[in-house]
Amino acid sequence: MAGGPGRAGGAGRPGTAKSRRPARTHLQVTPMSSIQERVAAARHRLREAGIPSDEADLDARLLAQRALGWDAARLLTRANEQEPAGFLDEYGTLVTRRAAREPMAYVLGRQEFWGLEFEVSAAVLIPRPETELIVDAALETFADPIATIDIADIGTGSGCLAVTLAHERPNARVVASDVSGAALGVAQRNAARHGVSSRVQFLEADLLGGTAQPFDLIVSNPPYVPERDRATLQPEVRDYEPPAALFAGDDGLSVIRRLVDEAAPRLKPKGFVIFEFGFGQADAVRTLVARALDLSLLEVRNDLQGIPRVAIARRSSQSTVQLTGLSTVNC
Repeated sequence: MAGGPGRAGGAGRPGTAKSRRPARTHLQVTPMSSIQERVAAARHRLREAGIPSDEADLDARLLAQRALGWDAARLLTRANEQEPAGFLDEYGTLVTRRAAREPMAYVLGRQEFWGLEFEVSAAVLIPRPETELIVDAALETFADPIATIDIADIGTGSGCLAVTLAHERPNARVVASDVSGAALGVAQRNAARHGVSSRVQFLEADLLGGTAQPFDLIVSNPPYVPERDRATLQPEVRDYEPPAALFAGDDGLSVIRRLVDEAAPRLKPKGFVIFEFGFGQADAVRTLVARALDLSLLEVRNDLQGIPRVAIARRSSQSTVQLTGLSTVNC
């Protein structure tokens, strides 16, 4: 999945590592530089750290905006002014973090998803644009904007799926689970930020182990990176994002395998499960769904790069089966 979170967090889960020279530890202290000079120095430093030029340019400007509390237009029109008192210290700290390849989303503490701003921290996976495909599919599947829908978000992480779906469907009732208490704290704050706390129940549980209710829709962005690919990931991903949110066994399918096997019993008749998967896993996902009890694959959707990314399946019968525990995932 990839694309940099907000173009602010690396190239996503299946990114590849880039060689880099050691970064300097701080911006050079010179008397009363202009803001533009400081940004130019930061841009050079980020490039030296191995960050691509276009990304380094954008990051240097965004970090300056953060340190100054300015928007892009104000920075553009006032860049030639002398730096204000305290700017160098705050800006230098932010640039140092980014030069160490910490994702921009973590440095800034926020990430946009579906046009909404989400708090993020190292406790949660950074929301990616590809995961918006799940929201697209869910809203198309439940097109009535005022329908009452029971939704489960398995491995909610930042709450990006749970909060967005509750925001878009005002009569939706959502159960959002995660095994990480720290992640749930982030998700709860995001629910409050967007005014949906009363309709999202957060569970510190292994998938849906803390609830017995059936759902119209189950969504999940599970971990799906094979352990063998760990060394190939970009530093922003490999060194900073929660490993439990990234890796899923030797083939990357250990969580998806259990999710597919056990989804149908937790769905209402004709209920849906929509989940994300990784590069090269489409055939395996099709096979897993074909073998699953009471589950039929309706569609596999590609991301903007043409890579199969999201599976949409439906419960195909009205039989009920007792569900056992599932495994850990994070969004």
